[in-house]
Amino acid sequence: MYTLERAQFIPLPVDDVWEFFSEPRNLDAMTPPFLRFEILSGADTPMFAGQIIEYRIQILPGVKQRWITEITQCEDGRRFVDEQRVGPYRLWHHLHTFDPVDGGVRMTDRVNYILPFGPLGRLTHSLFVRARLKKIFDHRSQYLEQKFGANPATGD
Repeated sequence: MYTLERAQFIPLPVDDVWEFFSEPRNLDAMTPPFLRFEILSGADTPMFAGQIIEYRIQILPGVKQRWITEITQCEDGRRFVDEQRVGPYRLWHHLHTFDPVDGGVRMTDRVNYILPFGPLGRLTHSLFVRARLKKIFDHRSQYLEQKFGANPATGD
C-alpha cells in the first residue's frame, strides 16, 4: 500500500472552506487539464455519506477510464472520505480533514492506495503513478493558492 499525504493552510473560516469542498462539482476546477476530467453523475447535491459520484478521466493519452467513488463518511465541516468503487486502483481511500486553526483552516489529505497487477503495478508506481499523483495534488495546491490565498501544500 502507498500513502500520499498533503497539508495546506487556507486563510478562511472552516465553514467557507467546507462549503467549497462539499460541492462535488468543484472538483472539476481543481483537477489538472491533462486528466480531461468529466463528472458523469452524482455531483448535483452537496456531499453526504453514501453519495455515489461517477467520473471519467484520461489515464493515458487517448485512454479514458470510468471512476466511481462513494462518500463513505461525511462529518459536516470536519471531514469526509471518498473510496473508489470502480476505477484504475485496486484500492483508493482518500481522507479529507478540515481543522480550524488560528487565522484559518489546516486542510489535510491522506490517500491510501494500491495498484493492480502486483509487481507490474509496483513498477508502474515507481515509473509513473507516484509522479502523476504528485502533479495532480500540486495542481490542486496551486489552484487553492490562487482562489483562496492558501499557503503552498506540504508533504509528499
